[in-house]
Amino acid sequence: MHQIITHFTDDDLYKFSMCCAVIDNYPRAQVKYVFVDRNNTVYPAGFAELVKEQIKMLEHVVITDEEIAFMRRKCYYMPEWFFTYLRGFRYDARWTHVSQDAEGHLHIMFEGAWSDTILLEVKVLAIVSELYYMVTGLNKEFDYDDYYKRTYEKGEKLLSAGCIYSDFGTRRRASFKAEDVIVRAFRDCQQSRGDWKGRFVGTSNVYLAMKYDLTPVGTMAHEFICAIGGMYGPQMANHIAMNAWRHTFNGALGTYLYDSFGWDIFSLNFSEDFANLFKGLRVDSGDNRKELAKIVAKYQSLNIDSRTKQVIFSNALTTDEAIEIQQYASKVVKPSFGIGTHFTNDFPHVAPMNTVIKLVAAKITESWPFYNDTCKISEDDGKHTGKPEVIERFLALLHQDGKE
Repeated sequence: MHQIITHFTDDDLYKFSMCCAVIDNYPRAQVKYVFVDRNNTVYPAGFAELVKEQIKMLEHVVITDEEIAFMRRKCYYMPEWFFTYLRGFRYDARWTHVSQDAEGHLHIMFEGAWSDTILLEVKVLAIVSELYYMVTGLNKEFDYDDYYKRTYEKGEKLLSAGCIYSDFGTRRRASFKAEDVIVRAFRDCQQSRGDWKGRFVGTSNVYLAMKYDLTPVGTMAHEFICAIGGMYGPQMANHIAMNAWRHTFNGALGTYLYDSFGWDIFSLNFSEDFANLFKGLRVDSGDNRKELAKIVAKYQSLNIDSRTKQVIFSNALTTDEAIEIQQYASKVVKPSFGIGTHFTNDFPHVAPMNTVIKLVAAKITESWPFYNDTCKISEDDGKHTGKPEVIERFLALLHQDGKE
């Protein structure tokens, strides 16, 4: 079985940016993550052992001088001390626990220092996805020449519609080669259609951005706010997270992901100060039209012209859905699109994975004898993530349980 992850920066940018912010603000924090397969997939016998082997192989993956030089050039907002940290970073398989139950379901948990385990999530999800297709033989269905052609056509549609878009698809890609092919196809399409209204702005995958001399894109994920919510409570988690982000990046990486605990509590924390500081917001759950209307109304309530603000849509989009959003969103904001699985796992007759790894508990220091549970409150009904009793408790704290 060949090694799936061979490059340290074969990862999403926001894992590095969050890692930097974690060290800067919560250097002793400890966390737990769990793997969730929303499709309840039955994996082949012995699959967990293969995942363990791949995670063990990560211990030999270290950042190179070329990768450091690229990040210094493109990620100007990263402090120099962080590159020193990355030079010394080493994965440790002991942070992970992988097993498979009698029915074949896969169970994965991470536990350890937040600054260490934060760099596991995307890589392990990519390992699980690619490994599944390898073991089941479904990867024999992958026609990469056709994939390039179909991806190029997606790029033409998006560019002609005026869409500003990027690749967000590392975590559930069919394979590393699949993501490589789509990034190359979009780059080629952008170069040949550069006079069209839209723009391919880059990829969340730092290694592929380096390979094709593109800009790595991304800011933060839900885990940053969810961990803070676990440590301090969900009511003020967004306020604390926005201040922590400002402390580390001083206005750079200014797109905030607001839906970790729902719109209502975020809106109460989104003061005029923060609204002016952050360049925009990211919509990652809920009905896109309804979420956009809330965003526009909030900016208007603060006497801010919403047309000056960026809104990134990233809620399991397809090409056609992005074009539809572009048509109405461009009238009230500066829309752009982060598209993942639809780009990197869109082979005919092969179902994409629907897996996530979510942070479920945190404590601010290793000296605490217990963790504080946390969860994610999605704007999509039925897609809250965490223990049911924790979700219920957080909803009550946020007054979303129908009680005062």
